[in-house]
Amino acid sequence: MTVMAERTSSQLSVDMFERIAEFAAHEDETVRFEFIDGQIGLKKVTNGNHGAITMWLIRHCMRAQPDLDLNPTQGLKIGAYRNGRARPDGVLAPVDHFVGHGEWADPDGVLMVVEITSYDSDTHRRDRVEKPQAYGEAGIPVHLLIDRDRMKVVVHSDPDSRIGYHNIRVVELGEKVTLPDPVGFELDTEDLKGYVD
Repeated sequence: MTVMAERTSSQLSVDMFERIAEFAAHEDETVRFEFIDGQIGLKKVTNGNHGAITMWLIRHCMRAQPDLDLNPTQGLKIGAYRNGRARPDGVLAPVDHFVGHGEWADPDGVLMVVEITSYDSDTHRRDRVEKPQAYGEAGIPVHLLIDRDRMKVVVHSDPDSRIGYHNIRVVELGEKVTLPDPVGFELDTEDLKGYVD
């Protein structure tokens, strides 16, 4: 679940955001912060179905591409001039790609990011608008959105630093969908219908 803080009249610096996020992580393990488009977002611990989708994707990625990891905890530097910080639900990259990178890594070398919608008031703006734009601007080749409340799977590809993504493919939850290169494998999303709240 993502909750947005109100926009303030002055922009928060990335350094200040990282100090706040680090302090919060030490104080409370149930929340994580994001910083996108000058706003702090609060990403709370997800429910069991959300976690089940993440684990389902991890298993499928490991079977299809054993030389890749789908990391559910890695934060990424995104946004213009790297002034944003996002916590995708999954980051697909070569095994050991993030070793030594710390909590916030550059998106270079990331093949795909995954977002799974939460049932809150900010889902539309954050998961369907802001994050696809930011991930495309950062040059991440594929962005997979599991949209639980709309019962859709959305695959964004062909990133563009100005507009986000050129290609957006939408399929019904339960259908097969091909994740384009450099990911390059197919997902049969039938099982995901059982994880919708």
